[in-house]
Amino acid sequence: MAARDLQERIKKLIVDQRLPSGAPLPTEPELMRLLGVSRNSVREALKALQAVGIVEIRHGFGTYVGAMSFAPMIEGLAFRTVAGHRRGEDSLLQLLELREAVETGLVSRLAGRLPEADLAALDALVDRMDREAAEGAGLAETDRAFHATLYRGLDNVLLGEVLEAFWDAFHRVQRDLVDLPQDPRVTCRQHREILDAVRSGDSLRAERAIRDHFGNIRTRLSLVAAANR
Repeated sequence: MAARDLQERIKKLIVDQRLPSGAPLPTEPELMRLLGVSRNSVREALKALQAVGIVEIRHGFGTYVGAMSFAPMIEGLAFRTVAGHRRGEDSLLQLLELREAVETGLVSRLAGRLPEADLAALDALVDRMDREAAEGAGLAETDRAFHATLYRGLDNVLLGEVLEAFWDAFHRVQRDLVDLPQDPRVTCRQHREILDAVRSGDSLRAERAIRDHFGNIRTRLSLVAAANR
C-alpha cells in the first residue's frame, strides 16, 4: 500500500470515529490489524501525520489525535516568504497583500454589527496603543490583539485561526528580515479610525480605513526594499 494511501486511511479512521483532539488512536497492533499493514508502515504513516499536526506521538504513552492547528501552515508561509525574499522576490509584500485582501473583504460585514463588549475591548486596546506609543514601546502584540478582537465578531473560529496564521507568519518574517520604520502615532490613529468606522456602521469607510492601514505598511515595505537595492 502506498504511504499516502495509508495516511488517508488513518485520517478517515479519525473522521469516521469522530475523534476529537487529544483522543487516543488505536494502538500500533490494532492499526496493523485494522489496516492490514506492517508495523513499519504504520509508524511511517503516523510520523508523516505528526509532521502536519494531525496526530501526536507521545513516546511511552501512545498516539493521539493532534491539535490540528495552523502551525504547519505558518511554518510553510514563513519559510516560503523568507526563501523568496532571499531570491530577490517581493514575497513579504505578497504576504501582506494576502492579509489585506482577506481583511478588506471582511471588515464591511462588521460595520455597525459589533456588540458593545467588543467595541469596549477595542477601545481599551487602542488606548493601550496610545500609552505604548508615548512610552516608546512596541505595538506589535497590541496590534495583533486588536485585529483578533475585531474579527471575533464574525463568530468563525476557522477564519480567526487563518487570520492569526497570516499575522504570525508576516510578523515573524518581517522581524527576521527587515526593520520597518514606524511612527507609532500613525499606527494608533489608523486603528482608531478603523474602530470609529466600524462603530459608525459605514462599511465603505471601514474598508477604506483598513486599506489605508495596509497601504501605510506597504509604503514602508517598499521604502525598505528600495533602500536595499
